[in-house]
Amino acid sequence: MKSPVTVAVTGGAGQVAYSLLFRLTSGEVFGDDQPVSLIIKEVPEFVGTLEGVKMELEDCAFPLLRDIILTDKDDEAFRGANWALLVGATPRQPGMERKDLLTVNAASFRDQGEAINSTAAADIRVLVVGNPCNTNCLIAMSHAPDVPRDRWAALTLLDQNRAMAQLAIKSGRPVSEVTNMTIWGNHSATQYPDFENARIGGKPATEVIKDRDWLENQFVEIIQKRGAAILAARGKSSAASAANAIIDHVRSATTKTEGDDWFSAAILSDGNPYGIPDGLIFSFPCRSDGKGNYNIVDGLKLSDYARGKLDITTQELIAERNDVSELL
Repeated sequence: MKSPVTVAVTGGAGQVAYSLLFRLTSGEVFGDDQPVSLIIKEVPEFVGTLEGVKMELEDCAFPLLRDIILTDKDDEAFRGANWALLVGATPRQPGMERKDLLTVNAASFRDQGEAINSTAAADIRVLVVGNPCNTNCLIAMSHAPDVPRDRWAALTLLDQNRAMAQLAIKSGRPVSEVTNMTIWGNHSATQYPDFENARIGGKPATEVIKDRDWLENQFVEIIQKRGAAILAARGKSSAASAANAIIDHVRSATTKTEGDDWFSAAILSDGNPYGIPDGLIFSFPCRSDGKGNYNIVDGLKLSDYARGKLDITTQELIAERNDVSELL
């Protein structure tokens, strides 16, 4: 039997984590022969809730689950972790601007970055989920100088999954036939879901869905505002779909990319082939070597329309970086 992989999850009492933790330990992420140890972190007032989550995990009798550690301290939350899934973050409150949300969460991600730097395993990989996830990832990474910068990513596979589903619904084809979908830029209402390079049944999506007006307007807006639409309809933010995307991301990063396809991940823009300024956590089309390493897919054609969309989301990320410059 292999040595356990240690996975740290923050925001452990939240809905996303509740949908995530059981799947992490079932074998569907790291394989049915890979034991898993969990470190689950929450803020002090919700640590008591974690006891119930721990009891449920134990009651599932997962053969691969080795240990469960509960904590409210950063210096315990990432000790020996091979994967850190930073789910926890203060949600946006009514009347709160995106800049306000950045300010509220910035210190927390600074502290988590420092703790990861000093206590995590040498092979640590980090996925930031708590919003605004791109810039939160940049803050945490900036405070972990000993962790290679290519070990960090922010979650945009949720947006990719949403985009693939909408293209499948519109075309009347199974979602399994939708490939080569990319989310560019920020996990926000400025993101660009790239329908021009997507394929459906092996054909360009624009040949299968000939309604260019729908693609440029309704489709893009649906993806950009999907989270808000779910919140309005459900009364709560995305949880199960977010957890599913986290699973998809970790599995994509730890499985060698085969064939002419890729997955979206927000990673450091330094040296990218698309002219995005350095120093941003920006979502690109990525492939994996199966060891948790990301490689940006090169050679995609971007129209003037697409370039315009990339510029908008780039400028937003630059503004966010400027807003937290004192923490970088």
